[in-house]
Amino acid sequence: MSDPKRIAEASQHVATLRLDRTPGLGPRGFARLIARFGDACSALDALPGYARQKRLPQPDIPSETQALDELAAIEKAGCTYLAFGSAAYPAGLSQISDPPPGLIVRGDQTLLHRTNLAIVGARNASAAGMRLAREIASGLAEQDVCIVSGLARGIDGAAHRGALEAATIAVLAGGLDHIYPPEHEALHYEIAEHGLLVSERPLGALPTARCFPRRNRIISGLSVATLVIEAALRSGSLITARYALEQNRDVMALPGSPLDPRAKGTNQLLRDGAHLVENAEDVLALLAQLQPLHIRPDRTHDHAPLPLFIPEAEETDETHSDADDIDGQAESCAQANSLLELLSPTPVAIDEVARQSGRTIASVQGELFELELAGLVECLPSGRVIRLG
Repeated sequence: MSDPKRIAEASQHVATLRLDRTPGLGPRGFARLIARFGDACSALDALPGYARQKRLPQPDIPSETQALDELAAIEKAGCTYLAFGSAAYPAGLSQISDPPPGLIVRGDQTLLHRTNLAIVGARNASAAGMRLAREIASGLAEQDVCIVSGLARGIDGAAHRGALEAATIAVLAGGLDHIYPPEHEALHYEIAEHGLLVSERPLGALPTARCFPRRNRIISGLSVATLVIEAALRSGSLITARYALEQNRDVMALPGSPLDPRAKGTNQLLRDGAHLVENAEDVLALLAQLQPLHIRPDRTHDHAPLPLFIPEAEETDETHSDADDIDGQAESCAQANSLLELLSPTPVAIDEVARQSGRTIASVQGELFELELAGLVECLPSGRVIRLG
């Protein structure tokens, strides 16, 4: 006879995945549904009626067969889907305001329940910064601290390598079967073998610019604290630090030379009250003072009567759904081509590209980021950009 408890857990698993893949719902909408209806099965049953009651468009919920097919594909790829609310789902991540409805993982899942520390920093890191990241990560891993990072170039990669023999988690912006950056292919597979790969994106999903801030909230959410080693004033590493503060986690930073632009962000964090550390011993001393999960009790999604589905005009880069990538694909391609025509192997300032294209600097920076991911351009530390190939 089948175990009723296992049947119930499997049903919750499938219901979570169906909600997870419902266009427009997103992590915040999912969290509000769970807060209102208690569990994924109840939320799934109530969602169509709730949408009618609130005069919202009927959600395009994937079928049970589609969810089961995806779960089978995940298992075939050697991965596992961890549903929100299950025992395997990381406790710290479940407490943030917009937890992923589910995570696809590959590797040692027990690392999710260790003392985790995020180490992030510049992609164009200095040799000294990468050496410090590797040494600090190695020293912490030897003391049973699991290192969490984003598998990016520079500091991220150095931190993963330092902790690889002991414990490290890589959080990806795309699906686990998409390797980015390409030069980290060997490291990607080594982490899958000896550590853990994590993503909230489906298998086959490619990373876009808006996926990286969403990934960063997972990096900080999995960790009791975040350590920043080299970061410019406007960088993804500072986004991770901001998420850590919003999640009521501690932030640490290594000081750097005021002459190095890569130290501007870390020095600013220190001025704003981040903990100054210089080595693994400093980090361990601070971790010893922290609670196992340093989390505020007033979770923002529990009571606020916020909209379930986020209107397109109100979305930010941190709340876009995958549907937005599809809807804007044609326009994005046209914009990207127009930018490429303005670029050459000669470095040009990004604000000059914005002037020539008649677009805002923020819009141009977003498109350049996507072009850089595609290997078509390179954004230089000086604020200039060149076309490759």
